[in-house]
Amino acid sequence: MKSMIISEFKAKCIGVLKAAQHDGESITITWHGHPIALVEPILDKASPRKLGALKGMMQIKGDIVHADSTADWEIDQ
Repeated sequence: MKSMIISEFKAKCIGVLKAAQHDGESITITWHGHPIALVEPILDKASPRKLGALKGMMQIKGDIVHADSTADWEIDQ
């Protein structure tokens, strides 16, 4: 998350808002080193998903093709 002092935000407000919308990243506005506001983009739900956006976010552990889960279930006889 980015942060920006309030005087810089005041000078570049429209550009900062457009950049937040474009990048999808939140920006914390600070005053004398203390956070006072959070600028969050409103993401357009109609925008297409980016292919590969989640790459590297998951990790496969074990064999998912030949998985044996019979030990996880109880069999009533």
